[in-house]
Amino acid sequence: MEKLVSSWSINVQSLPENYVLPPGQRPGKLIVPPCKSLPVVDLGKATSPDRAETIQKILEASWEFGFFQVINHGVSDNLINESRSIFSEFFNMPAEDKASLYSTDIDKSCILYTSNLNYDIEEVHLWRDNLRHPCHPSEEYVQFWPEKPTKYREIVGAFSVEVRKLSLKILDLISEGLGLEQGYFGGELSKRQLLSVNHYPRCPDPSLTLGLPKHIDPCLIAVLLQGDVDGLQVYKDGQWLGVEPLPYAFVINIGHQLQVISNGKLRGAEHRVVTNPREARTTPTTFINPSPDCVIQPAEALVNASNPPLYKAFKFIDFFKNFTAANGDPETALNPYKLQA
Repeated sequence: MEKLVSSWSINVQSLPENYVLPPGQRPGKLIVPPCKSLPVVDLGKATSPDRAETIQKILEASWEFGFFQVINHGVSDNLINESRSIFSEFFNMPAEDKASLYSTDIDKSCILYTSNLNYDIEEVHLWRDNLRHPCHPSEEYVQFWPEKPTKYREIVGAFSVEVRKLSLKILDLISEGLGLEQGYFGGELSKRQLLSVNHYPRCPDPSLTLGLPKHIDPCLIAVLLQGDVDGLQVYKDGQWLGVEPLPYAFVINIGHQLQVISNGKLRGAEHRVVTNPREARTTPTTFINPSPDCVIQPAEALVNASNPPLYKAFKFIDFFKNFTAANGDPETALNPYKLQA
């Protein structure tokens, strides 16, 4: 527990040496202003007569940026407020109330750790703490979730259900836009749902460290509740773009699996998280994942003589092992499965 950044960093005036990244990996002092042209999709228009236009906007954003923000998504403002509060409350609890959850054993059903799961062997640590647990179906996992704060299980259970509905709605729109059959992403392709809550405490020198390095999410899609503190950045055309926090919006990231299934028509978003010198930032992300033995490959309807498959088939569990071994490096995670450049 003493390793958690949130446990010891509150009065730290300078960055500890084991959090200082090598020069080439540091974000530096460059100010990255929020980009005003990043896609925002109004899901309230995902019905006739605007459905086709909404789907097209999602596909274009998923190709150009690998992500988009959604508004009018159906998750109530009240539930979003309650969820943000309960996650912040969790990380602000006394250490003894969180101690039983601390672990780097990924096979456990609920873990709290700091930096990365390989903390004990990594040379430089990331400026973040993380709470993660599966959340679908909730009745199967809720007994493993934190018991404190007292309303955690109730609020997070409701939040997880609503975010899953949103995720499947977006996947249905993507499926329709790609010309796949209705419900294509149902079943094994979206069976697993993982909640990952990152907490980035106030940092004495954001120019020297990162909350998360550049990566692409290993999932099908990721649904992020960003909150009101800057930090998320997306890499496009050789530069970093700041993702402006929009009140009550969710950020949707295209993951590696959707890039493969779409045969490259959609692409995973390279992104990172920088830290903040004034405020802590707590962000819940919901990862929609295939089941471990689910076979991932380009959809047959998207492959023909003029559009050959770009990736060979693989089991999600095998990909995830390779992704973990590569530390999430976006340059190498998919390399073993590529058929052409």
